[in-house]
Amino acid sequence: MRLKNKTAIITGAGPGLGMGRGFPEGFAREGANLSLNYYGQDRAEMEKFAQELQSYGVKVILTEGDISQEEVAERLVRATMDEFGRIDILLNNAGISTTSLIQDMSVETWDRMIDVNLRSVFLTTRYTVPYMIRQKSGRIINIASQLGQKGGVKHAHYAAAKAGVIAFTKSIALELGSYGITANCIAPGPIETQLMATVDEEWKRQKKSELALPRFGQVEEVVPTAIFLASDPDGNIYTGQTLGPNSGDVML
Repeated sequence: MRLKNKTAIITGAGPGLGMGRGFPEGFAREGANLSLNYYGQDRAEMEKFAQELQSYGVKVILTEGDISQEEVAERLVRATMDEFGRIDILLNNAGISTTSLIQDMSVETWDRMIDVNLRSVFLTTRYTVPYMIRQKSGRIINIASQLGQKGGVKHAHYAAAKAGVIAFTKSIALELGSYGITANCIAPGPIETQLMATVDEEWKRQKKSELALPRFGQVEEVVPTAIFLASDPDGNIYTGQTLGPNSGDVML
């Protein structure tokens, strides 16, 4: 088990959320104790999910709340330290996706996208980093998107937020490397999740035709990238990087 006795914070966790299920399950299978943040899911459902994860022999705690709010981010980190005494991995997975042409986009829509997809990454990092500095070790993994690299019609707000995540990650990689802390992004392409099931079939057909691998990815094909970056020695010298499980939608 590559993450045995490690402690990981994962935001945007939840049993019905695709990546929000996949990342905790993958990390639990590899032996990591988990501090999960969730928002909008039923508490009983989350407690059942936590019990499922504990069957792997790990400890799991839950913190509810909108992670784009400073109080929630601070409470999440404090609860993790109180329970486990250290934070080895921070996986920023929380995010939302909406669509709008720029001329129709409300300020509220823009602000909410930036808050959830970018501000939350700053907040959790801000409160976690002092403990990682003290440990002289840590892995920060931020979930970006291929749209943060290439843009997308009706996704100006989403692409801007995810591009911000990528630039933020490069900057903190430079700041924190001397403390033994790495910071990297994962920028998936289209992935088969519950959200994708609601997308127009014609759009999906057209999108698949654009991909070098003409299919969308599966959650279980993305999760190993996060485990790789979190593991020792696998991810030891990766920092400031953006790894792209995207079926060839972006090639760098």
